[in-house]
Amino acid sequence: MIKELTVDLGERSYPIYIGEGLLENIASYFEKHGISKGSPLLIVTDGQVGPHYLEGVLERLGTAGYQAASYTVTAGEKSKSLAVLEDVIGAALEAGLDRKSAVVALGGGVVGDLAGFVAASYMRGVRFIQIPTTILAHDSSVGGKVAVNHPLAKNIIGAFHQPEMVLYDTSTLQSLPDREVRGGLSEMIKHGLIWDADFAYWCEDNAERLVGLDPEALQYGLYKGCSVKAAVVSQDERENDLRAILNLGHTIGHALEAVAGYGELTHGEAIAIGMVGAARLSVKLGHPEEIHTITKRIFEKFGLPVRIPAHLDTDAIMRAMMHDKKFGEGRMVYIVPVAIGKVEINKQMDPKLVREIVDELKQED
Repeated sequence: MIKELTVDLGERSYPIYIGEGLLENIASYFEKHGISKGSPLLIVTDGQVGPHYLEGVLERLGTAGYQAASYTVTAGEKSKSLAVLEDVIGAALEAGLDRKSAVVALGGGVVGDLAGFVAASYMRGVRFIQIPTTILAHDSSVGGKVAVNHPLAKNIIGAFHQPEMVLYDTSTLQSLPDREVRGGLSEMIKHGLIWDADFAYWCEDNAERLVGLDPEALQYGLYKGCSVKAAVVSQDERENDLRAILNLGHTIGHALEAVAGYGELTHGEAIAIGMVGAARLSVKLGHPEEIHTITKRIFEKFGLPVRIPAHLDTDAIMRAMMHDKKFGEGRMVYIVPVAIGKVEINKQMDPKLVREIVDELKQED
């Protein structure tokens, strides 16, 4: 059964399709959404995903009359760089992409962010299609945030560029390593923590099924998670206010990724730690202790880390936060949970208080 959602952005609205085996009919979705057969496509994938799915995608599109070239990047966060961006744009030029062409992201969040920024910047913007193949990408593939990293800050070079559609074939998730599964589920849990307490508790109750990639649980969880993301983006596309709540856990999380060198901690692991930190901060600000207790319990149920590795330097973590887009005028914009399923945007967070939390997270038992 295929579930469908809509990200409501007026004339730029687009669908999210979620179901097993969608790639078998990829060409029909491209045709339905008016993707040109007269202009070349570029499919961007990585060295882990490509061997599983690229050949089949190219074959099905070719049979339907599409001209598709491909470019494979090295798997991992290090491919979100200006150097790799230049390489992919070179591939687009060699393939002859024009203003009616589309760039297709076949992979996880790194590929989606990179390919999306290629689509946003090539000829000042061409069409873009997201085909996420990880659980983590159920978050990053929706909403049009595309970017590459700078050595000093994550996602600092980027744009808002909405896709034509998100084609989420859940059967691609069965090949994911266990660590990627658990990390990806942290974003699913986040959607419950910011918006829907019942869904957060459902995630906790179904942790074993989700980690075990039970198809029914996965489809429901992805549908609920994408529903939250779609609702938020529909109300605030460019993060003027409400959309900032999607950053729960990301202020500390992005800093941990940067300091650890984009490798020691996965994105999902880093933001899990960040969400436990946000819950600790909430208690310091006078909110109920159970916010921290329950948040930590949920992440532990999924086998996700809840403490900062002791060898990561607090000063370096704080410096990385100062380079974050959520910092300005000596204060941080910080997403603080006020209950399970509800958060507030604090635009005047004192960095000294955040530093206390960082130190405490190294001691989290």
